Amino acid sequence: MSLLHLVFGGRVVDPRGTEFEDPAALDIVGIFPDYASAEAAWRSAAQRTVDDAQMKYVVVHLHRLLDPNHT
Repeated sequence: MSLLHLVFGGRVVDPRGTEFEDPAALDIVGIFPDYASAEAAWRSAAQRTVDDAQMKYVVVHLHRLLDPNHT
């Protein structure tokens, strides 16, 4: 079974949080079959915006949302 991960980002209200200013303007990087490839995509996207403190990229463990009993 693939452990799906979603990588996306955008401008946040507060750099310490995850409230995005405009959800319609999120940059959806993609869905990945494992954490390693999701992390590589996250690093690449985050590195492009490293000088902008209001930009944040995250990795969401979709497999945990789809099956909360899965570790």
